[in-house]
Amino acid sequence: PINSENVEMSDNSQFQWIEPRDPGSINWYGLWTLYKKEVQRFLKIFLQTIAAPIATTILFMAIFKLALGNLRPDINGVPFVEFLAPGLIMMSILQQAFNHTSSSLLIAKIQGNIVDILMPPISAVEMNIAISMGGVTRGIVVALASLPCIHFLFVELSIEHMWAIIFFSISGSLLLSQLGIITGIWSEKFDHLGTITNFIIVPLSFLSGTFYSVERMPGFARVLIDYNPFFYVIDGFRYGFIGASDSSIIFGVYFITFLNIGMWILNFYLLKKGWRLKT
Repeated sequence: PINSENVEMSDNSQFQWIEPRDPGSINWYGLWTLYKKEVQRFLKIFLQTIAAPIATTILFMAIFKLALGNLRPDINGVPFVEFLAPGLIMMSILQQAFNHTSSSLLIAKIQGNIVDILMPPISAVEMNIAISMGGVTRGIVVALASLPCIHFLFVELSIEHMWAIIFFSISGSLLLSQLGIITGIWSEKFDHLGTITNFIIVPLSFLSGTFYSVERMPGFARVLIDYNPFFYVIDGFRYGFIGASDSSIIFGVYFITFLNIGMWILNFYLLKKGWRLKT
């Protein structure tokens, strides 16, 4: 039998005492490691995750500028292409943030390596922060790469309100990252992910005032747009560049902040319970 008298404990012993984690502490190293893994995941497939959305944005700009040119009247006091550019950039941010978090969780579930995230001593809060910040980072990287391309190729963009650009780009990408986490947790196959993308994300993106002013929409459509978070994010982001908006910017700030808080609480509950992750 082994007891305290015949086990020699020393600095070179193979027996080491590991201090338990404090319930209220934050595992900063684990949080950073998971975040770095999420960032490296999309950087390794740069052509698909960064170059492709930039090319799509440039293609949209080229089509609208070549097809319409100066035929479209000014919108909110600015030329149409100047009105269009921020909306296209923001739409790309939102789609890429959603694609990152939703595909990250779904692929991990399908491949069976979701256990690599669930087993380490990482809390639901830390997991939520790391994964969602990975989506935010991907969206911001796409935006930073798209801006100079549009600026030098199509239209010179000026900055009127930097705070609006920063707030709506981060809060908007965070909102779609949170929605992507919910989708990734719920989805069990790529068909489920495609359903959410095609019937929710894409319609909300195109019905958000990206290509037009919502003032031109009929009454029943305007009611739907008033409850579309994509509209407030894109309108607020565009406001940072052109200084004009179709809605109340302050209301948009409160609305998007409220949605982010609600999504955050819901994701914390789902990750804490391990719904569709541990079964």
